[in-house]
Amino acid sequence: MSKYAVEIEVTPQYLADQSSPDEGIYAFAYTVKLTNQGTIPVQLISRHWMIDDAMGRRQEVKGLGVVGHQPLLRPGEQFEYTSGCPLPTKTGSMQGSFFFVAEDGQRFDAEIPEFALRTPGSLH
Repeated sequence: MSKYAVEIEVTPQYLADQSSPDEGIYAFAYTVKLTNQGTIPVQLISRHWMIDDAMGRRQEVKGLGVVGHQPLLRPGEQFEYTSGCPLPTKTGSMQGSFFFVAEDGQRFDAEIPEFALRTPGSLH
């Protein structure tokens, strides 16, 4: 087992009630579950997202913490949060990384695998 291992699971969802397709606004939520699978406590310090829409435009978002938190995760602990992302297209994708500092001072990034954002019935 690695000292520094954080599993990241993301579940996206289209928010029809917060979208206005006629105005080119498609709202998505995503729930992120972080699990410390390492052997020492780690603290999430910052996030870095790359958000791509169907027109090939990329937006980068960087900032401290997630939804106002910088959670400390002991081995085996989980932290879950939900956030949102508006897009000007019916489909898109997100990926990125979380920056952590371990209790022993080691700094590392945990990659967030790419996931799709799409309205129901869209092909891409």
